[in-house]
Amino acid sequence: MTVPKRPARRGYDPRVGPVPERGRPPEAEIGPGERLSLNGMGSFDWHLDDQTFELDAAGLQVFDLDPEEYDSRPESLVLRISPEEGARLDYALRRALQAGDRGYGGYFRITRRDGTKQWTHTQGTILRDPRGNAYRIVGIVRDATDELTQAPDMQPGPPPREPQAIALVVRQTIEALSRAVTVEDVAAVLTGAGGLDRFGADALVLGLIEGGNLRFVGASGSVIRGVGELPPRRLDGSLPLGEAVVTQQPSFATSLAGLVERFPALRTYVAAMPDVHAAAFLPLVAQARSIGGLALFYRSGDVLTPAHRELCAALAAIVAQSLQRAILFDREREVATGLQAAMLPRDIPRVAGAGVAVRYHAASSGREVGGDWYDVVTLPQNRVGLVVGDVQGHDTHAAAVMGQLRIALRAYAAEGHPPSTVLARASRFLAELDTERFATCAYAELDLVGGSVRTARAGHLGPLVRHTDGRTGWPNVRGGLPLGLATSLNLQEFPETRLDLVPGETLVFCTDGLVEERGLDITIGMEALAEAVRDGPDDHEALADHLADNLWERWGSQDDVALLILRRDPDPGTPRAPRMHSYVHQADPEGLADARLALRQALEAWELPGLADDVEVAAGELLVNVLLHTEGGAVMTLEVLPEPVRRVRLTVQDRSSVWPSRRSPGEAATSGRGLLMIDALSTHWGVEPRGDGKAVWCEFGPAAQRSLLG
Repeated sequence: MTVPKRPARRGYDPRVGPVPERGRPPEAEIGPGERLSLNGMGSFDWHLDDQTFELDAAGLQVFDLDPEEYDSRPESLVLRISPEEGARLDYALRRALQAGDRGYGGYFRITRRDGTKQWTHTQGTILRDPRGNAYRIVGIVRDATDELTQAPDMQPGPPPREPQAIALVVRQTIEALSRAVTVEDVAAVLTGAGGLDRFGADALVLGLIEGGNLRFVGASGSVIRGVGELPPRRLDGSLPLGEAVVTQQPSFATSLAGLVERFPALRTYVAAMPDVHAAAFLPLVAQARSIGGLALFYRSGDVLTPAHRELCAALAAIVAQSLQRAILFDREREVATGLQAAMLPRDIPRVAGAGVAVRYHAASSGREVGGDWYDVVTLPQNRVGLVVGDVQGHDTHAAAVMGQLRIALRAYAAEGHPPSTVLARASRFLAELDTERFATCAYAELDLVGGSVRTARAGHLGPLVRHTDGRTGWPNVRGGLPLGLATSLNLQEFPETRLDLVPGETLVFCTDGLVEERGLDITIGMEALAEAVRDGPDDHEALADHLADNLWERWGSQDDVALLILRRDPDPGTPRAPRMHSYVHQADPEGLADARLALRQALEAWELPGLADDVEVAAGELLVNVLLHTEGGAVMTLEVLPEPVRRVRLTVQDRSSVWPSRRSPGEAATSGRGLLMIDALSTHWGVEPRGDGKAVWCEFGPAAQRSLLG
């Protein structure tokens, strides 16, 4: 069988390949990179770990960059991209990375060397490791000017808006406004990065209707800076924006001179805007009702094409819907925050012997209302009750439940019940409220005379303590289940913990919004709070401001925060009879060494360094005896007694009712010599009852016996 010959293709020789047609020059083979380059498309390779952004030759051409001026760092692209465009691209990328998306893309404008604006499109594929962490992005960049403008002779400034460009800008605006919750948020979107670009305008002014007036809530653009502050204006048709709002009809002006003839009241504003030659006045209408107006200003009237006017109308409708939601939200939030404020105590009582500071901070998201609260309750016999709590939820119902629970808990405390009973009764009260909410709470009762603290907690953080030497610590406060939940499960046990607060020490109570951030371990926030308290000022009010300024901003204020600080007044004595106090916690391994150092420093400051060795040895013996043989810590006091001769007295107080006894240990005994050493080192010593425990004291002075260390 004979196979027929196939006719040779024109311009192709089966023996040698392509053959140039007569009259056409020979062409080299076009590779993939050249194909992309011929279509104005380049590629990039972005390594996220070392932050290198590699562009091929075509990609450099898209950005109008020379190879020698680009150092493969993404920061270098700011030569071509404005901060507004960069912020928008960064947001799109961050959202894609956090959402686990496979890719991202977007349109943006760059400024070429000759000053012209070029629409550019980027599309990237995100590469992730097995754990889902992004480590590399590979993609393309291309010149999209023709696609979006269909105009080869594009001049500097906003390009004409074709249908596909209008859809793109509308999507971007909807996306930006979707995160706006309040009227302030909406105004920030319009006046912030990229706001003017969405409208292709050089300036804008946003106003809302309030009681027959148009109140201006936002303005942006350098061409209207000479106008100054805009006071509210009556909606009487004296200004074009007011007329647009009243008639619900947009108006466009390509000559401001003509506007002044119709609206004489506009003359002052036009004189302050010499660079403005065109304007658009758009009513903001939602559900057939005008809620405000938007004025756009332009340097050139050529921008106001039919397509651009269509874009302005579409964006105004989107802004109106967002503002309507924001206005309703602000009204509801005003009611909620008013309820929250009414539920918190109006005045904090003055506490003799201590300073108290409170702060409440609403969340920056949601309705900015919740169930966090604080309270200070004056009690008989120089005692004071301290309360911090948090009802589940962030709504008006949480605030209402909080108000009822706060009053009930305050009443139980005022009846004189111990902390464990106060929390148990509050839990029963909450369980009987016919609500599904539970609450966490910490309650402490402080004796202002002796400094003893009885505290209990229900699923809440215990107090943070700052000692007189600046050290901070979280005492191990035992706790029970949250209020309400404990009663439902019949587990109403709220064990008490005993602490001591010496003069000059500070208690810090807070709700979890101050130390907890979503996605992070709460211990990170607790360490940050301890550090901020340690480095903060001594004064209780100044310390509260310090914590608010540093921690609320750090966590982004995503949750309500209640803060209560109590600092017991310092007791330094007098210049002739100075005094110092320190508390050594049983669970603090460094407390003993810190106490000895504090003693030596105090004696040196009082010009009694010769007594330091004896006092330090005696203090060590007394403190170790408390820490080993009792169930709590020790309060140590060192004071100068100037009469009849100048001497010092060391006192160590504990809660044990067992008095020490002097023994005669044998030669092989390893303990039992503590009081013998005290007797040998001091001139006098003794034991006396103190509160529910005892205090061992000893004095040192010129008549003391020879030091055992001498």
